[in-house]
Amino acid sequence: MGNIKPKELSKLGYTNNVARSLAIELVAKHCKHHTQEEIIHLLQDISQSPERYKKDTIWGKLAEVLSPTKVETTTYELRDSPLPYTIYGKDHIDQLSISQIEMAMRLPITLSGALMPDGCAGYGLPIGGVLATTDDVVIPYAVGKDIACRMSLTILDAGVDFIEKHHDRAIEALQNNTAFGLDGILPFKQYHPLLDKSEFREIPILKNLREKAVRQLGTSGKGNHFVDICEIGLPRNNVFGLPMDSYVGILSHSGSRGLGAAIADYYTGVAKETCRLPRQAGPFAWLSLNSEAGEEYWRCMQIAGEYSTANHECIHYNVAKALRLKVLANLSNHHNFAWRNHLPDGRSTIIHRKGATPAHQGELGIIPGSMATPGFIVSGKGCAGSLFSASHGAGRTMSRLDARNSISRHALKKYLAEHNVMLLGGTTEEAPQAYKDIHQVMDSQHDLINIEGKIIPRIVRMSEE
Repeated sequence: MGNIKPKELSKLGYTNNVARSLAIELVAKHCKHHTQEEIIHLLQDISQSPERYKKDTIWGKLAEVLSPTKVETTTYELRDSPLPYTIYGKDHIDQLSISQIEMAMRLPITLSGALMPDGCAGYGLPIGGVLATTDDVVIPYAVGKDIACRMSLTILDAGVDFIEKHHDRAIEALQNNTAFGLDGILPFKQYHPLLDKSEFREIPILKNLREKAVRQLGTSGKGNHFVDICEIGLPRNNVFGLPMDSYVGILSHSGSRGLGAAIADYYTGVAKETCRLPRQAGPFAWLSLNSEAGEEYWRCMQIAGEYSTANHECIHYNVAKALRLKVLANLSNHHNFAWRNHLPDGRSTIIHRKGATPAHQGELGIIPGSMATPGFIVSGKGCAGSLFSASHGAGRTMSRLDARNSISRHALKKYLAEHNVMLLGGTTEEAPQAYKDIHQVMDSQHDLINIEGKIIPRIVRMSEE
């Protein structure tokens, strides 16, 4: 037989993505002539007694993942009160988000922080949260589970009348060249040089995840991830050096897929084992960048960033080719990542942005609205109070559950029709009515960014999950 499903593995005690992925790989390779009962018995035994298998030439790696070598644990206390921080658009941010950023500001390794106007509750650090720590630590969950979630915009050599003239071609380009969600896989093979990097051979977790990375290359996640065919309006003397006009473009929002999620899960688990915090601050467990695990996470994070970039490159290449249009310019930026930087007073720091756009002086970025509201091309003003950051979107006013329960499909279709937007896939969870007013959000951060162009969605592809 030589196969087993993830759900069966979970029942056997394989509770993280890395262990499940490795178990499936080893079973497929070494248990081709075993019965299903024999496979289950073996995996159950490894799960229950991993120490006995650590020297096994076949199952040793799996045993190590299930029972990692014990490392030194340190317990930390929080500050009695949060350090000062800056909040933008406070009147439109919920109290839970504020409580979460204040918890982050009580960490002993925190230097500074800020909350962007699209702030909404997350896990640990709120969405829209920016956190500067000492330069020798990184917090996996302050980066987030979708490492290097990213925006990418391609400007094409056609005016906006292209969308009406070639509407069917535009729809087909999205339907045939994008895929979404857990099972979203393209019907044709993709390749990117990133997949040949030495990290996929040298770091065990990346080695085990490479096959999944190959399979998901050029695809997008579920939820608020999307690929749009849009209108782009540029002013005179624009940042791209293009003639003032309206262009057709491709706008995408997605991240590092299963690769990033597994990296986040694994290293968050390691961080919680080595960095013990009071219960309410548990998600903020950090890794020392001077440790093997911390250095490994940092390298994995960089690879996840490059993988996210590769995904967008594949998506934009495939869709532009199907539209039969040439690329005039491209702009991209991460908004779930950690960067080495310096504070205004000169101190070295690690800046974590979880749902925030980098906005150093002159730095270009993209701030989307929703599936039927404008997005913006922006340049940073280098504001120290925001830690050189801006919002990454409009931010939610409703949870996905609340949106699903209160916004009907009919109401969504009516809203889209009024804004001349066609939606392929999508759910009411991501309806524009579930988001803050993007214009209000932009008004709250005029000290942080300049608006350099406008993006209007026209045909939007999203996951149907």
